[in-house]
Amino acid sequence: MAGESRIDPWSSQQSTDYARIRDNFGLSSVEISKIPNPNQLHRRGIIFAHRDLDVILGCIDRGDNFGVLTGLMPSGKMHLGHSMVIDQVKWFQEQGGDITVAVADLEALATRGTSLKEGRKLALSEYIHNYAALGLDPDKTNIYFQSMRPEVQRLGFTLGKKTNLSEFEAIYGFSGETNLAHVQAPLVQAGDIVHPQLDEYGGLRPIVVPVGVDQDPHIRLTRGLVGKTNWFNLKPRKSGGLTIGLSIQDENKSHMGVLDSGGINRQVRATIFEKLHTCLSQLGFADVLSNPKHGTLEIPGATRGDMSRIKISLLSLERSMGGMGLMPPCSTYHRFAVGMTGDKMSSSKPETTIFMHDTIEDMSKKVKRAFSGGRATIEEHRRLGGDLSKDVAYQYLEFFFEESDTELSSIARDYESGRLLAGEIKQICIDKASEWLTDLSDKRDQWVDRIDEFIATDSK
Repeated sequence: MAGESRIDPWSSQQSTDYARIRDNFGLSSVEISKIPNPNQLHRRGIIFAHRDLDVILGCIDRGDNFGVLTGLMPSGKMHLGHSMVIDQVKWFQEQGGDITVAVADLEALATRGTSLKEGRKLALSEYIHNYAALGLDPDKTNIYFQSMRPEVQRLGFTLGKKTNLSEFEAIYGFSGETNLAHVQAPLVQAGDIVHPQLDEYGGLRPIVVPVGVDQDPHIRLTRGLVGKTNWFNLKPRKSGGLTIGLSIQDENKSHMGVLDSGGINRQVRATIFEKLHTCLSQLGFADVLSNPKHGTLEIPGATRGDMSRIKISLLSLERSMGGMGLMPPCSTYHRFAVGMTGDKMSSSKPETTIFMHDTIEDMSKKVKRAFSGGRATIEEHRRLGGDLSKDVAYQYLEFFFEESDTELSSIARDYESGRLLAGEIKQICIDKASEWLTDLSDKRDQWVDRIDEFIATDSK
């Protein structure tokens, strides 16, 4: 499975076999009925998979705090593909989440050769300005630069003690030829993902990371690293309920009552279990079965739905005992929007995408040249209809420009029946895209002198 099933965040190629990706990497399907106030990306199945999204949905339902982490790579111009993540971030913000945005200037330096000075200039003028125009709320958004937040780097290196080069080779395909800066970049990104849980950046709470599926290696790495730091493991029992198990590590042996001889300090172990009982009783669980000698505690009356709040309580206890107390990140995954030429969108290939600063004229030329699902002749098209799965103009309406599901369905029916020609659907796309770009430009003008409102104090 390793070769063909690997997902590479830096590859110029991308798989669109989303069912295979979902199944091979253990992702869960998104159930639209569980999404409150779904946006068009949810409704149209563009956000197709997740890891632990139910944790975030529980926070939304209860009104509990949760955070959102996203990042930007300051190494090229912002295009339509990037806006999908911001649409998701904005949705989470509207549901009550606080937003942290990492400017991956260190990663851009390591993997793209972009200097820190150039990365900052590009991030401010090209990305953050458009983030503001796309509707993020500056009062609930903090944008920082990796190079200016040393806590992230320290956390990345601390987490790095829990992995090795073999794991990196398995996840990323690194080899002996990979430069070490490239190897370090995922560790810094792991620090990016989990650091909003630190007390000085919002405290312990679930964090969700909305990404394209090509970024899942970073999520898997981070979830694995965080899991290895946890002092208490929580998992379902075969007979029902949940089990808490002590995770004995070199750095916590004394805290867990493990003697140098390998024996158990019963007094220390008893104190730990008293604290566990207190945590659980505060959550309403009185019926528990303790086995201090084996380091397990069973909660027969708990369900999978209780796992998130029990986990938070255990992590709080871990922190009070001197541990890191970190939650694994939650994540959502969206399908890729196809490039104009039928391949991947790329900032380095202007013909493949629409940039945020494109003129109406430039955009129109690209759409007119875009890959079409129309037939070779009008007569054939009228008879057989267009192919929506290949038509870029239709997919751009679906992903970006047509908010009305009813109108989109009408366009799809007319195109597939042959009533709507390829040139006509392209013109509809041009008209809608013109409105979108004009509105974005107007909103950018409103934020010209206010970008600093989004920047965290340590990154100004």
